[in-house]
Amino acid sequence: MEPKNKSLLELHNLSVSFRMYDHGLEQTDLMVISDLNLTVYPGEIVAIAGSSGSGKSLLASAILGILPDNATVRGHLHYKGQELTAKRQKELRGAEFALVPQSVSYLDPLMKTGAQADGHHRPKLTDKRRKLFERFHLPKHTEQLYPFQLSGGMARRVLVSTALLTDAELIIADEPTPGMSLDQALEAMKMFRELAEEGRAVILITHDIDLAFEFADRVAVFYAGTTVETAPASDFKAGPQALRHPYSQALWRALPQNDFEPIPGFQPYAGHLPKGCLFAPRCPYKTAQCEKQLPPVREIRGGEVRCYYGS
Repeated sequence: MEPKNKSLLELHNLSVSFRMYDHGLEQTDLMVISDLNLTVYPGEIVAIAGSSGSGKSLLASAILGILPDNATVRGHLHYKGQELTAKRQKELRGAEFALVPQSVSYLDPLMKTGAQADGHHRPKLTDKRRKLFERFHLPKHTEQLYPFQLSGGMARRVLVSTALLTDAELIIADEPTPGMSLDQALEAMKMFRELAEEGRAVILITHDIDLAFEFADRVAVFYAGTTVETAPASDFKAGPQALRHPYSQALWRALPQNDFEPIPGFQPYAGHLPKGCLFAPRCPYKTAQCEKQLPPVREIRGGEVRCYYGS
């Protein structure tokens, strides 16, 4: 579905830092996300791709307002055109915001899975939930089991079900498919696609890039805590020549079905970020300008790129 003009969620120059204790009990701020931009429209799936440690899951916590007390969030967060304050985040969680968490430990160990999926105040959802469990190939007795009695794949499907049963307008799915078979993962993605077709928005955080390319409308590529490119998913399927940022191109070439070609170096750690473009130390096209100043975000060929020379 083509994005509509009116956005649902907008993040501009978002940064997240954590107050930490350094040597000698001195306090320091560790910047983990910096100058991150992302826009999400109703009726679309936006996939977030990138290596581990790039800030994907942390972004989900920042949107939901569930960061620890030592976290500081700066920048502009807007939902439906209004500022996303801590108070508003609390009101929206579980109502208009739904999370599929990465860890199955989010399931309550003292509650049966059927009751968890239905929710404390949603007894009328039982029939709908049973149909959803059946679609996920969960045995009928699953609703009577406690989380410790589930396999990893079953627990993952129950977690996805709890979010799909809500009326949330924004669903954030953080690595929803690990532990699932290919058929189960495809079914989950089809369900997310159906939600998008209904006009809801889905942020899909995933390492399963192939699935993202097939079901997402757009893909945002994260590197070292910021967005380096956002582009239509069709560009990622077309190949590196359709992409705009050198890291996106390198990510495409590193996929097993492509050249499986790694690039030298490694993603910088928070607290040791280079000055200028964060990808510059690994970029074959870097210049002196790249190493001095962080590039601005530019619109190119229907996408956005944070690069001086992306085309």
